[in-house]
Amino acid sequence: MQRTIDFSEAALPSGFRWLNPPARCQLGNGLEIVTDAETDFWQRTHYGFRRDNGHGLLTRLTGNFCLTTRVEFRPRAKYDQCGLMVRLDRENWIKLAMEYEDAERSRLGSVVTNLGFSDWATQDVSSQAREAWYRISNDASDFLLEHSADGERWQQLRILHLHQAFEALDVGVYACSPVGADFWCRFHFAALGENRWKRPVAG
Repeated sequence: MQRTIDFSEAALPSGFRWLNPPARCQLGNGLEIVTDAETDFWQRTHYGFRRDNGHGLLTRLTGNFCLTTRVEFRPRAKYDQCGLMVRLDRENWIKLAMEYEDAERSRLGSVVTNLGFSDWATQDVSSQAREAWYRISNDASDFLLEHSADGERWQQLRILHLHQAFEALDVGVYACSPVGADFWCRFHFAALGENRWKRPVAG
């Protein structure tokens, strides 16, 4: 499996579909999304609410994979975010992104939702960033999440496990504005390839 979607056509790429399509988006020069108001992905933990109305452009995959994207963005409000998503259903999914906090600080990290409860793992980064690269690889139900500033030097952010059994997953890109609206981002590509993240050999 090797496929790179550059979003250069006006139509949706073959095999992709919207989860909660945004009112405003454009393809042809990358995938540009302008978010609807108060859109998010989160389930229960700490904050108490459940929200599953963020925008995702996803395709269904089976087996192991490596999913990579490059995205540029212009945050406006707290928690504006865009990145990669891996999803079984509303109660079992992964998202990887940089979430805007204020003019000085953002939070680079991930949310993993297992069996209906979300967590949030982050590290503080400068809000001066306006572009990022993200990569998710899996070995069955185990996942590696990585980030890069240039697409060359990658940093591990997290290794995790999805607890709910699955035969296939929906994977792709997403964007949302939990407390704001009109957050603009442009995905330059989404690349699907063979997973090279292998389980170490014991012994």
